[in-house]
Amino acid sequence: MKRIIVTGGLGQIGSELVPFLRDKYGRENVIVADIRAPENVEDVEPFITLDVRDEEKIIKVIKEYNVDTIYHLAAILSARGEQNPQLAFNVNIVGMHNILEAGRKTNIERIMVPSSIAAFGPETPKDNTPNDTVLKPRTMYGVSKVTGELLALYYWEKYGLDVRGVRYPGIISWKAPPGGGTTDYAVEIFYYALKGEKYTCFLREDATLPMMYMPDAIKAITMLAEAPSDNLVHRADFNIAAMSFSPKELVEEIRKYVDFEVEYKPDYRQKIADSWPRSIDDSAARKEWGWNPDYDMASMVKDMVKNLKKKLGL
Repeated sequence: MKRIIVTGGLGQIGSELVPFLRDKYGRENVIVADIRAPENVEDVEPFITLDVRDEEKIIKVIKEYNVDTIYHLAAILSARGEQNPQLAFNVNIVGMHNILEAGRKTNIERIMVPSSIAAFGPETPKDNTPNDTVLKPRTMYGVSKVTGELLALYYWEKYGLDVRGVRYPGIISWKAPPGGGTTDYAVEIFYYALKGEKYTCFLREDATLPMMYMPDAIKAITMLAEAPSDNLVHRADFNIAAMSFSPKELVEEIRKYVDFEVEYKPDYRQKIADSWPRSIDDSAARKEWGWNPDYDMASMVKDMVKNLKKKLGL
């Protein structure tokens, strides 16, 4: 039986990954870890307060709960990371190293660490971006993701520590709020639209970026976690794709369900978006572990509108 800890378990991805894992392995076998406490601990127990910058505490938790698998989600995302790059370095890079060292010292079976399209940079091909290409990001978040990919490969080749990860595009979810990323507009806009409020978008109307609906994000990382190791040529740097769209295209799709007003006022996040791909080649993931998404933009928008209406009582 798996004993899993999810760092950053209260975040956007963690809040949906944890229930998925608990349904599969049992509630008591999936421990939520986060630096902040939940509003109601009973709702998420077992829960522990954990700062990934504290390696000794990580090791203590692994031993205390007899953990064999870590989903390491704790991170400072792109937009917030540019506001405080020193914090992003310490949480994302030092924290990653601490997780790997704790895994090495305690013989953890598997560590899942999501990477991101933020690992790419201005020199990377923008369309159908290859899995193996130039990685020269210009954000601290991106730098930390490239570092994480390389550390994962190093720990695999030197110590046999099984570290795996996917490069997530922008993640869209109706259950949890976004966490400070450059693609957050694609979640925020639904709330404004359904409430009949004007939305001011912080990206240009033509800023096309790769996106993914949360059910596919959960599907991808858990599929990779279960893939036979012998099938994997890559380790923590798998491109995964589902859809690509611009703010204008998303607005047009949402307007099939509700009419609302949008204004475009690009801010500092536009520069970040300009350094990222417009579309992704995920053939390595499809070949090595059978990746295939379930949602495109139309089916994602339909599901978002339906579920958010219920959530907001509309």
